[in-house]
Parts: sequence; structure tokens; C-alpha cells
Amino acid sequence: MNLILFGPPGAGKGTQAKYLVKKLNNFQISTGDMLREEIQKNSEIGKKIIKDMNDGKFVNDEIVNTLIENVIFDPQKNNRLIFDGYPRSLSQAKNLEQLLTKSNQKIDFIFFLNVNKDTIIKRIEQRKTIEKRSDDELDTIIKRYDTYMKTTKPVLDFYSNNPNFYEIDGSSKIEEITAKIDNFLTV
Repeated sequence: MNLILFGPPGAGKGTQAKYLVKKLNNFQISTGDMLREEIQKNSEIGKKIIKDMNDGKFVNDEIVNTLIENVIFDPQKNNRLIFDGYPRSLSQAKNLEQLLTKSNQKIDFIFFLNVNKDTIIKRIEQRKTIEKRSDDELDTIIKRYDTYMKTTKPVLDFYSNNPNFYEIDGSSKIEEITAKIDNFLTV
């Protein structure tokens, strides 16, 4: 089973993805984690990534699509993917559809954790204290949220007509969001 978790930065995608990894024995595909790994390696790609992230921009689709392609064609992960934060643009969504078709896979569930900006700011300020992430500065948070909402709207429109698309109030408690996702998975 393959799933997509959508939501602005700080919506709880990572938390829900970690739960689903254990429940379904799947693999969390976090583009954010993949990008942070490149940054830690201090590679040329990593340097481009950190500049975009610090400017509140999305990372170039070409870079992200290449990283995703490697994951999709990994036989160990076939039909066991949980996409956390991908796709973020219409071109990424179309790329994902093509890659899944080529690999004879599909998306079984799409969950959009919808959260307002004020809740996101509070959550990320808490996360910054706990996780000490470099991309959790207030100005960066606001830019990333605004960019996410603007850029991802066409992606949500692209997927929202799917019968397997579910919007969930992401400002709910973690346990409530998890219960809602579980209900959809068992239907």
C-alpha cells in the first residue's frame, strides 16, 4: 500500500508517517529528510538545497524527482511507500504518477492534514526548541508556509478528485488525527 501525506511544514506529516511505518511495515519517504542528508554530506546538491530552504523556497524539482525515482524503483520498497511532503508541485505530482505507472504501482490513500498558519507557527516554535532544526526560524517558517499553500494548491486540486483523497483537520490532537487515518484505512 502506497500513501501520500500532505500538509504545510509542521502539520504533523512526519509524526503520522512514523506511526504508519510501524502499523503497515512501510517506508517513510520524507523529502525533507532526504534533502537534509544531502546538506549533511555538504555535497554540491546539499549547498543548493540549503540556499533554497533558507530562502523559504522549495528545492528544485529536478533534484527532488531524482531522489524519489531511486526510492520508487527499489524492489524492497515496492508498494510500501509513505510519501511525507512529496509531491509539492504539480510537476512533481505528474512525475510521481509517471514513475508509479512505470513501476506498476499506484497511490492507495492521500491524506491532507489541513492546518492554519497560527497553529503551524506555534508547533514549529515548539519543534525548534526540541529538535533544533536549522529550517525552523520564524521568518523561514512563514515563508515556507506561504510558499507551501501557494505552490501546493494545484497539487491538492490535482488529487482532490480522487476517491481516495481525504482532508483531515490537522489542528486536532495527534491521537485524533491517527484515529481518523486508521478509520479511512479500514474502510
